[in-house]
Amino acid sequence: MTRLLLILFLAFYSVQILGQRHPMFFEEERPLNVFLKTPKVTQLVKDYKDIKFSEVKKYHFIAILQPKTWWRHSNRFSFDFSQLSLTNWNAGGQSSINGLADVRIKRVFNKGLIRWNNEFIGRFGLNRQQGQGLRKTDDHLELVSTFGYKFSNDSNWYYTVRSSFQSQFSDSYNYPNRDNSISHFMAPGYFFLGAGAEYKVDKNDLLFYVSPLTQKTTFVLNQRLANDGAFGMREAQRDLNGNLISKGQRMRGETGILLKNEYRRKITEDIEAFSRLSLFTDYFRKFGNIDVDWELMIDFRVNEFIKARIGSHIRYDDDIKVQRKNEVGELVDDGPRIQWKQQLGIGVLIEI
Repeated sequence: MTRLLLILFLAFYSVQILGQRHPMFFEEERPLNVFLKTPKVTQLVKDYKDIKFSEVKKYHFIAILQPKTWWRHSNRFSFDFSQLSLTNWNAGGQSSINGLADVRIKRVFNKGLIRWNNEFIGRFGLNRQQGQGLRKTDDHLELVSTFGYKFSNDSNWYYTVRSSFQSQFSDSYNYPNRDNSISHFMAPGYFFLGAGAEYKVDKNDLLFYVSPLTQKTTFVLNQRLANDGAFGMREAQRDLNGNLISKGQRMRGETGILLKNEYRRKITEDIEAFSRLSLFTDYFRKFGNIDVDWELMIDFRVNEFIKARIGSHIRYDDDIKVQRKNEVGELVDDGPRIQWKQQLGIGVLIEI
């Protein structure tokens, strides 16, 4: 019996040191043999072959080990759908179907002064009109990882290292032309890596991040687009006959300052607003010329699963040139412009 109690004590103490489990107490007592047959404890004492659970009948134990995790997770899936059907409609128009899927997955490790936040954001939208094939309306892929060390126990500020990756899932076209894509996965792709400080309040999801030293790397891994100088790349050099002398740049680095702000607020019980703003400027190329990425969403909950959304997304990047058609119908660069996307839809929302 002494050896058995010693084994239990060592197993319990080892688990406490590892910080993975903690004792939870129940009102009723449990026989030791039932306690030992618990999978969590059986795993700890599996090497002691001479323990016979059937022989331990009279001893009672009131504690049982339960797992404890420092991870907090959230999964948010939504799908917006709209449909228009016309039959003998003399006012004109076209039947259409629209769908937009939005996935946001978050995993946060929070223990003591350490906080490690990981987030995946994915959006993909399609449209189909009568007499036309499927056309993409939205496409966004983003991965974010932020590691922070708190200034002190009672502070909301963290020393922070942050990395993020942005691109898209599939090819995009300047419809109705489907011969050559104007963008696709990793053309462009953006990778940010920086260090700074972050102010974080969990109560209302308020976040403010400033990084005075951030490296931004832009990728255009499609050589045709790189040769054309798309997304700020140095274009290919050609001779007078159009023959290629040197290929276009496929990767460009910038070093600058990054500011980010996120804020979520419940306006009423069923109305929630979320804003996410990112500002970046390069120290060495056109300092003060700011890249802007601002997303604003307002969700209206009808019930637990049905919601309506109004969304606005504004972007400005001096390296991205908007194209227009000239007098003969050819597409030519027309310089940087403010990009604005609006969204209005109703759909299904699932949070896990």
